[in-house]
Amino acid sequence: MQNKVIKEIICPKCSQVTQGKLYTSINATNHPHLRNEILEENLFRWRCHSCGHEVMLSYPMLYNDMKKRFMIYLIPGVDRFQLADSELEEEFANLKGIRKRLAPDFNTFREKLFIFENGLDDMAVEMTKLAISQSVARKLDIREVTEGYLSMYDRESNTMGFTFLIGIEKEPYIQSVRLEIYSKSLAIVDDLAEKDRALKGFLTIDREWAKNILYRYKRKKIEFRTAREAAKAESKS
Repeated sequence: MQNKVIKEIICPKCSQVTQGKLYTSINATNHPHLRNEILEENLFRWRCHSCGHEVMLSYPMLYNDMKKRFMIYLIPGVDRFQLADSELEEEFANLKGIRKRLAPDFNTFREKLFIFENGLDDMAVEMTKLAISQSVARKLDIREVTEGYLSMYDRESNTMGFTFLIGIEKEPYIQSVRLEIYSKSLAIVDDLAEKDRALKGFLTIDREWAKNILYRYKRKKIEFRTAREAAKAESKS
């Protein structure tokens, strides 16, 4: 699966029309060199043949890694939790266990790629990131930290690291954590996200999703504690 189209692009600097090659879908297993082109952002870079002006193009692209069994649908600005593409579902109907994700921007796309290539669970990563972002906010004495990405994973040293973007200037702040926190997050996800794992189509697994799971987890803990206290009180009566 590798589709590309030729589009006429008007240069924002000189207004001349130049053709550009756009990849609408990529099979990274069969064409590994395109993976590197994406991560180096060369695949989205367009250069005007007339004046040499360069811009970064933004357009939908489906990334498919058959070997590691995941797909990422980069759709700039997408704000849906679930996107069911009937044509794609039919095309890959016989494939099971494929993780399908939506990415609204390139940074999210790159993070999902990093997560899946390292054999991690992105749901657990989002839960871990949320917990660590709250810790960073307390440490820096700011209201909240909303943007951050997994940037390091080292199984041998038992650590993973996140790069958070702080303030209006989006200054990078790096925070590393032990993998035990990720393991705890994975246990929560296994317990509470079973229905989400079974959903078809492409899903948005992000901070808002993680906040919802965290809310359900806290509510479950309260319900369990309340039931235990009630049972203890009843046994004493």
